[in-house]
Amino acid sequence: MKKRIFPLKMAHYNTYLSRGTLLAKISRYRLRRIQAEDSSMQTIAVQSKNNHEQTMRRTTLLFVGALLLGLLVNVGLAHAVRLKDLATVKGVRNNQLVGYGIVVGLNGTGDGNKAAFTGQGLTNMLNNLGVKVDPDATKVKNIASVMVTATLPPFFKAGQSIDVTLSSVGDATSLQGGTLLVTPLKGLDNNVYAMAQGAISTGGDPAARGPAKQANHLTVARIINGASVEREVPMSFANKESITISLASPDFTTISLMKTAIDTYLGGAYATAKDAASVDVAVPPKYKAQEIALLAALENIEINPEHKARVVLNERTGTVVMGDNVTLNQFALSHGNLSLQVKPPPQPGSSAANAPVDTVKVGQKVVTLQPGVTLGEVVRALNSVGVAPRELIAIFQAIKAAGALQAELEII
Repeated sequence: MKKRIFPLKMAHYNTYLSRGTLLAKISRYRLRRIQAEDSSMQTIAVQSKNNHEQTMRRTTLLFVGALLLGLLVNVGLAHAVRLKDLATVKGVRNNQLVGYGIVVGLNGTGDGNKAAFTGQGLTNMLNNLGVKVDPDATKVKNIASVMVTATLPPFFKAGQSIDVTLSSVGDATSLQGGTLLVTPLKGLDNNVYAMAQGAISTGGDPAARGPAKQANHLTVARIINGASVEREVPMSFANKESITISLASPDFTTISLMKTAIDTYLGGAYATAKDAASVDVAVPPKYKAQEIALLAALENIEINPEHKARVVLNERTGTVVMGDNVTLNQFALSHGNLSLQVKPPPQPGSSAANAPVDTVKVGQKVVTLQPGVTLGEVVRALNSVGVAPRELIAIFQAIKAAGALQAELEII
């Protein structure tokens, strides 16, 4: 019986067969390994590409979400205003000071002989300094009488400086180059609160100005930091049981919003609205002896104030100022060669929609708008047809008289 020789066993006996088999196996192994590496690299590349796309998609979504959130926040807080910009604390205010002084050192531009009080004031001042003079002999043109005014801010202490304004009360033609002699400044209670003195400034040299520049008002001057505070206005918040905050522009809606915002911040019903202009805030227990910290916290609370719809007209300059919430009702107006109509559009199929267009007159300006349009849109439409500012004022007055303007009209 012939013995069957299997290829695997023959490899042990046939050297060439063994080498060929090994080479074939090695080749197949290398091929499979190369294919496996290529497949794994493709998988990694696909996964990397997918991960990159997912990262970009997530980044885009996050960016869009942040943008939308920012827009929503801006829409909600676009009109948010701090309480310090809307209201003041009762008792915290400026105080007006006034005094009579003499400016010396003028170059022949002072008061003339007609201002007798100037010579009298100089005589009294010289007498106080121990110089005896004849009042009839004190006729000089290098001095001028002035009224000195200043504003004393709240909480200013003795030794601090404030600005003063000098205004001529005689027939002086210029205060330039002069010096104010020491002048006491009094309050309405007739007490002296500051002393003013120093070289004055009128804002420039009239000889150095060109023809195109506006001339300065040479009979009014200022002294920066020209007065020293000598007396303080007493004001203290220590041991206060309550603090009153007053709105600059009284409004019931705004005062209600203010009360709600203060109660929300303090965590209790501490605010009480007295009227449309003021809120009383009871000092919470945690702010006892810390009233300044309470005021600092309250004045940074933000609310969305309400304002009346108002249109301000200046007939002298032709200026028109309006808010964004001024609306108009239906009306029809004819002003010269201008025709302005605010009416709803005709319904489809109606006789008005199928009617031919009326060309009116040659050169007639026709502006048609829909009800609910804002006054700003009306102004833009009228400006587009060449309406002058003074014509706008006359048009607004007529619209207000007809009851179609839903706003307060104020003429200055």
